[in-house]
Amino acid sequence: MGKLIDFNFMKESLSYFLKGAAMGAANVIPGVSGGTVAFITGIYERLINAIKSVDGSSLKLLLKGKFREFAERIDFQFLFLIGLGVITSIVTLAEVLKYLFTNHAVYVWAFFFGLIFASIYFVGKQVKKWTAGGIVALVAGTVIAVAVSLLKPASENDSNLYLLICGVVAMASMIIPGLSGSFVLLLLGNYQLIMINSVSGLKSGSIEAVKTLIPVGIGALLGVVVLSRLLSWVFRKFHDLAVSLLTGFVAGSLLIIWPWKNELVTRFEIEGGWKEKVTGYDWFLPCVSVELLIAIAFMALGVVLVWLMEKRGSGAVGSGPESSSLKD
Repeated sequence: MGKLIDFNFMKESLSYFLKGAAMGAANVIPGVSGGTVAFITGIYERLINAIKSVDGSSLKLLLKGKFREFAERIDFQFLFLIGLGVITSIVTLAEVLKYLFTNHAVYVWAFFFGLIFASIYFVGKQVKKWTAGGIVALVAGTVIAVAVSLLKPASENDSNLYLLICGVVAMASMIIPGLSGSFVLLLLGNYQLIMINSVSGLKSGSIEAVKTLIPVGIGALLGVVVLSRLLSWVFRKFHDLAVSLLTGFVAGSLLIIWPWKNELVTRFEIEGGWKEKVTGYDWFLPCVSVELLIAIAFMALGVVLVWLMEKRGSGAVGSGPESSSLKD
């Protein structure tokens, strides 16, 4: 029995690590958010609740040396495995994904299109009862996600209040499925200021970079703290409406993931060279060709993969969002 329990624990731990790795890979992909992956892999609500639990009460337990109680309260094992997977994926897969996007972009987009497309159905299944309100929320989420992808970037603004807002909105977009944090910063007009000028300036010890990143960091922290609590409350009180809205966000993100598009690129000047960032897309329909058939095959592979994950995960112990902690 002990060996069986250990095996189940290792299997569950590996599952969360791999889901974290998938979230990390999503952060490398333009237009895809880690929140989308968390949502379609069934850990979204648990992740939000775990983040929410990092509060004053849990910090008091930590300061008092009650490490076991602290770990149980914040679902530490779960957060650790997800975080480890995210970091490992970003470090190991970033270059691989960059190579694939450079040389086989259509096939990569097609694969992820299949993943997200199939996920709409399986995520929608989490709605216990579809109502008129749920359908309205679904449509609203889809429209919002599509509208965001079509917006034009604003002009740069370096005021502390606006930087604070950028931090809040960027972090919120990373948590909310269907929205990309870096893409939202582009729309707000401060991608170059925050992600290029300030980050590169921080490496060289620039005081101005620190002054810029402090309000952004404070905003990001506020975004995590406030939004995690808000989302947790919304899921508890209005579960079906929340899932319907987020399903719409996921569906709307298909526009950005559509494989056949030309990238609209903006070049940002940095120390020693230039950096390019995609600021929009020009979509088109593909012609009948061998490339199209191969792309469709990759789409089908993505659909099958989601189906297999759903089939295996539906019976897994602790795999659902309502599981509060790993058991040993």
